[in-house]
Amino acid sequence: MQEFFKDTGIRKKRLLLTAFTITMVLAAACSVPSETSHGGEKKENVSETESGYEPGEHDKPEEGGKADTGDKAEQEESLEGEAVMELCRDIYEEAAEAGTLGSLEVTEAVVNRLGGHGYTAVDWENQINMTNPETVMEFCESVDEERQAEVTLLAIASSGGLTKYQCRTKDGKTTVIREDYQWKNGRCEQAGKIRYAADTWQYTKEGYLLFGGSYDSKEDYVLTLSEGWDGAALRVQPLDETCREYSRSYLLPIGYGQNNLFLTDWSEEEFGALDFYDVFDRLYPIVKGQPVPYKADENLNIGAEYQIPAEEFETVAASYFAIDKEELRERTAYVPEDGTYRYRPRGFYESDYSDIPFPEVTNYMENADGTITLFVNAVYPEEYASCAFSHKTVIRPLSDGGFQYVSNEVLPSGQELDLWWHSERLTEEEWEELYLP
Repeated sequence: MQEFFKDTGIRKKRLLLTAFTITMVLAAACSVPSETSHGGEKKENVSETESGYEPGEHDKPEEGGKADTGDKAEQEESLEGEAVMELCRDIYEEAAEAGTLGSLEVTEAVVNRLGGHGYTAVDWENQINMTNPETVMEFCESVDEERQAEVTLLAIASSGGLTKYQCRTKDGKTTVIREDYQWKNGRCEQAGKIRYAADTWQYTKEGYLLFGGSYDSKEDYVLTLSEGWDGAALRVQPLDETCREYSRSYLLPIGYGQNNLFLTDWSEEEFGALDFYDVFDRLYPIVKGQPVPYKADENLNIGAEYQIPAEEFETVAASYFAIDKEELRERTAYVPEDGTYRYRPRGFYESDYSDIPFPEVTNYMENADGTITLFVNAVYPEEYASCAFSHKTVIRPLSDGGFQYVSNEVLPSGQELDLWWHSERLTEEEWEELYLP
């Protein structure tokens, strides 16, 4: 059994589960002083002096007054954050009334409104071109040249939230002050505030700004046994709108989580290691318009198993793949006696890491046979990578407005592809070893 755990990585996940359980018990039993005040403001862990930044004119004391420690300046910054959201009050209120707050159109309207007032703004999902990007590029030059400078970045969430990053640099060291705001009960409220010294700050050849760092947080340490971490991957350079539309239509609905559609090489001629059970999981909500009803058991020691009618399973797969039912049955556990597919939902031991890359189409090519080749970068904020790996995905638009996935190829990068955050499904032997007596 121990060798089995070692070989499959399940032992590690069981240890993580045990650590998580113990941690939650400790969190419930212990009373830990909170770093967050009643107003939602967290204590800051990096002083201006430690970051190498010298206070500017707005930090100096008024004539005849006592020296200001920076509190006044930061209060002014908080008021500015609220004023920024007030610029978009009418957009938010109309969207709330119409029920369109999470739409791309509303988010784009907010970004463009802020850009029109001179702010550098972008959406968190990187689906809208950044406004006034030159301020970011100038700041990045200051970081590289170790000159003193500062810049304000606004990141807009589709939920109606706004994150304000006040970034300051000197001698190549950069401090980030993050403030989060949210509309609540018809008014703007600050939802949190942290400060840290950026341990990474880079502008990449793919046109992304990547930065992040750790900050002290007793709450995070109790829950995760580590410091709090903040990071961002914001596209600075504009991207062709067709590329964005292709990402939204063909890549993002599937993504990289809990499936290998874009992580392995396959084609209609040879499906290779493509997992059609994962394909079923990802496509079922799209085809059926509801979540997959076949759930894993709440008891981690029980392996759930279902028999799905052939018509149901095959309809989902055939909606987006040109595969005949005979081949699909050969590649899965088909039970001819009752015309069903044996289906085992992914459980705890097959879960992916919580933070994973997201796909972004950066170029495309329309082919003579009517297919479209998409060139895709995997953007991974947690690893400060605007191109963790690349792949080439071919799709076939259909006359009825649908499409099919034709092939996928992971492009060579000169380095071994490391998908440490991804878990494959258990093999038959592994599943039986875990769940059968």
